Amino acid sequence: MIEAKNVTKRYGGSLVVDDVTLTLPVGGITSIIGPNGAGKSTLLSMISRVMPMSSGVVLVDGLDVRTTPGDVLARKLAILRQDNHLTSRLTVRELVTFGRYPHSKGRPTVVDREHVERAIQHMGLEALSERFLDELSGGQRQRAFVAMVLCQDTDHVLLDEPLNGLDLKHSVAMMKQLRTAVDSLKKSIVMVLHDLNFASCYSDHLIAMRDGKVAFQGRPQDIMRPDILRAVYDLDISIQCIDGDWIATHYR
Repeated sequence: MIEAKNVTKRYGGSLVVDDVTLTLPVGGITSIIGPNGAGKSTLLSMISRVMPMSSGVVLVDGLDVRTTPGDVLARKLAILRQDNHLTSRLTVRELVTFGRYPHSKGRPTVVDREHVERAIQHMGLEALSERFLDELSGGQRQRAFVAMVLCQDTDHVLLDEPLNGLDLKHSVAMMKQLRTAVDSLKKSIVMVLHDLNFASCYSDHLIAMRDGKVAFQGRPQDIMRPDILRAVYDLDISIQCIDGDWIATHYR
């Protein structure tokens, strides 16, 4: 379980995340939605300790992220940030193997290699496993980084805009693969998404942020309503239920 208590982030006089108290559901996919500048990525970064909090507490399975040793926390929680670029020239397999570092300390065992192969297969990267990252398309690289995070084999996985740079086909494939990771590997995935319809169709729980606060949260059918989405986005958004999915139309 991940609990955020009175979490706040200030940059000088700017309040980016404003006293957020939140318990993230265990299991399933939770998507954080909201306009630019709402504090979504900042909140995710503070939960993972990538960014320090100005005040507040985050507990991951009861462990305070501020004081828990890094190797202990890395066996509980993994994060994929937006700026997931590396300067080293690595193959896909080498990158994915990095995900085992909290367990192997750089000396991969047979068990570690099994995790690497499983993550590569899960993300459909078998044919690309010996290719260098700089030889791949943006979408292929993104899948490789997600495989690295899954290879870390933590109960909690945080993804900051995992669809960034992906075309429609690969976005659908990514969301299906993440859904499978939740259903078959029993992960709890929390992600920041900008696409309302991907968030609605693949998530179990939505958190809508605005102005640094949690404005609304609940099941997709509870959040995908014109009145709620107008309050979040300042935009008139029509909602249709199609084959059991709640779809937003906001292009007019």
